[in-house]
Amino acid sequence: MLALALVLPGGGPAGAALAVSVFLAGSGIALRALKRGFPHPELGLCNLLTLARLGLACTLLAPLLAGAVPSWPVFALAALALSLDGFDGWLARRQQRASDFGARFDVEVDSLLALVLAVCAAMGTGIGVWAVFLGLPRYAFLAAGAVLPWMRRPLPERFSRKAVCVIQIGVLIALQAPVLPPIAAILSGVAALLALAWSFAVDINWLWARRG
Repeated sequence: MLALALVLPGGGPAGAALAVSVFLAGSGIALRALKRGFPHPELGLCNLLTLARLGLACTLLAPLLAGAVPSWPVFALAALALSLDGFDGWLARRQQRASDFGARFDVEVDSLLALVLAVCAAMGTGIGVWAVFLGLPRYAFLAAGAVLPWMRRPLPERFSRKAVCVIQIGVLIALQAPVLPPIAAILSGVAALLALAWSFAVDINWLWARRG
């Protein structure tokens, strides 16, 4: 991770230090959650893979300090992080290591990756600061839950939620490609934002209906 952070376009010692610091902080938070009730004797390859995806997401922080610009190395690294998503869940089921911790860890890594890529898109493309909103919905949802107890109820599994997450991160990865025309960037960003708004609206409506 450190080597990648140093060689990414715009990376360097300061960016590498930021990437490592966030990775250590994220790993520490995950370790605390793990100690609160992990039901298996071993961490398993599934959670180690999610930890590796956390490292990739943190590595993408490195170019931000120098002003992110669309580049193929960032595109490739982000695409790798997305391609590994799903394998951790598959491994968890195959190795019988599925857990609430693993599912939450996976979601939070996806959220961090989306936020980092959204900031990169806002800084390095011509679509504007509004691109940051593509990475904020999950954190806005958590903030609302801190204030509104009825929003803390566990949500049921929903395939469309996972599909929208893939669309969100897929669009954010596409925005890192230097060849993407501005109009395509804007249209794809708007489409992803509308899909996110719909998906969160469905979840909020479900929670509201059961608030009593």
